[in-house]
Amino acid sequence: MSNLQLIIEERAADIGNFMVGRLLPFRQKRMVGPFAFIDHMGPAHLKAGENLDVPPHPHIGLSTLTFLFEGSIIHKDSLGTEIQINPGAVNWMTAGIGIVHSERTPEKLREQEKNLHGLQIWVALPKELEKTAPSFAHVDAKDIPSWEENGLHYKLIAGRAFGKSSPVPVHSDLYFIEIKSTQRQKVAIGEHLFGESALYILEGKVFNEGYEYEPKQILVAKDASLCEFEMEANTTVYIFGGETFPEERFIHWNFVASSKETIREAREKWEKQEFPKVPGETDFVPLPDITF
Repeated sequence: MSNLQLIIEERAADIGNFMVGRLLPFRQKRMVGPFAFIDHMGPAHLKAGENLDVPPHPHIGLSTLTFLFEGSIIHKDSLGTEIQINPGAVNWMTAGIGIVHSERTPEKLREQEKNLHGLQIWVALPKELEKTAPSFAHVDAKDIPSWEENGLHYKLIAGRAFGKSSPVPVHSDLYFIEIKSTQRQKVAIGEHLFGESALYILEGKVFNEGYEYEPKQILVAKDASLCEFEMEANTTVYIFGGETFPEERFIHWNFVASSKETIREAREKWEKQEFPKVPGETDFVPLPDITF
């Protein structure tokens, strides 16, 4: 990506029975546009009896975006939602004033070998919506805008770009785009982007101004309108970003807010188990003993 501001290396983080690659936040770059947190989950091969089990845990002040490349996850939340997400679909959960959810391997797959691979993303809410009522939306893979142009395959997973809009009900001006190449070629899409912009390399290679970049790197641009780079054949990248917020965002555990006091209140509320419950779930993730 032209005019590179920062290169972020993927860092390993433990979420239970397998590792994820943590991409944001990073000490030199806490957010890109409204995007506050990105985990690259997997690829993981899970044996029979080895499953994803993330018990109920709370969120405030953000929307979560789950996008899978392989595998399936059952999402349950305190609104009563229970839905299976499969590759190519989007789960978009808006926490607002507070929501609780769990993520688990579907029952029919728990005693089978399976793979799990995807991205889990947090998008901060505009200040005026931080305490809105929680909501949930599921968008099937077939409904995500997808097209080919100049030998490249595009998906507009969320937001707006290229004169198109995704049906994912976002709350601010942003974009989350997949680009796949079948041959080595240049990509110049800056005119379609706005705000801050970053590129994540999932597979393959990206070339820019004499440098070569490989998977597990995020390239953050100084100016989204100058987004140009070259993709090797069989490369997949994700471009994300959008308009920044005028206020700073604080990120602590599963909470995002423009006020530290709001986060302290959420910590106390979870410690007292005063958040709404997920129907059918009895366990939960305890409040971590981390300073805020």
